[in-house]
Amino acid sequence: MAELTIDDLKGFLLRAVGEDESIDLSGDILDTQLTDLGFDSLAVIATTSSLEQHFQIKLEDADASNIETPRDYLDIFNRELAQAA
Repeated sequence: MAELTIDDLKGFLLRAVGEDESIDLSGDILDTQLTDLGFDSLAVIATTSSLEQHFQIKLEDADASNIETPRDYLDIFNRELAQAA
């Protein structure tokens, strides 16, 4: 079964913002607001879209709009991946 890990997620998040060196994803970021980590709504949308394409799933709009922290990404995507298996 496919699973989204925090390390995988960090890679997707960083690709969404390109070479922005002000983004620091080290330490315990699971419950930190994405906006506090330096991600605007466009970066969140880009990350969500990339993850959907990578895992070949489509989130419900309500789930996608509830993503505010890295933990939200992990919980929502891993739940969807488990259901798709």
